[in-house]
Amino acid sequence: MEKIKKIIDELVLETSLSLDEIPKIDLYMDQVIQLFENKFNASKRNEDEKVLTKTMINNYAKGKLIFPIQNKKYSKEHLILMGLIYQLKGALSINDIKVTLSGMNKKIVDEDVDLDTFYLSYLHLTGRNTVDFKVDMEERVKDVKEEIAKNEKESSLYLEQVLMISSLVHMSNLYRRVAEKLVDEIVVEKEGKSQR
Repeated sequence: MEKIKKIIDELVLETSLSLDEIPKIDLYMDQVIQLFENKFNASKRNEDEKVLTKTMINNYAKGKLIFPIQNKKYSKEHLILMGLIYQLKGALSINDIKVTLSGMNKKIVDEDVDLDTFYLSYLHLTGRNTVDFKVDMEERVKDVKEEIAKNEKESSLYLEQVLMISSLVHMSNLYRRVAEKLVDEIVVEKEGKSQR
């Protein structure tokens, strides 16, 4: 599975907007789309995939995934939230993302959160996750090779790939399920507070 190392090297694993890349001025929708396309272009699976569209942004606004915009312009806080949404939608439903970010939106509007500090913590953790991911992938490749060698008389690249894909999807599902349970806890906490 030498392909795995090549794939990992080709993937743009650390794709988040840094605070320095977020303009200090509010942006119009087309400028937001261009910023996201430029930053996340390399992380797209194929050229036809869109990172962010007007429809997506409008749906985020209508669905209350982001707090209301002012004068058709998006602030730094909106861009941070859209960056988080971009990452979250790879694993969570739009409704789960709404639940996850609803408290954050309220804190931003109430000016009850230091969003820059929170976002720097997020960036720090994603950087560590990337390092851990690379180490974990080496272990996973080794485990798949051992399983194939143990169970197959002839080494089969195809069977190795299917086993690797299955293993990766399983791990992804485990992480997603834990994330969903945490979202469910946010819902329970909200309902508990509203009943008081």
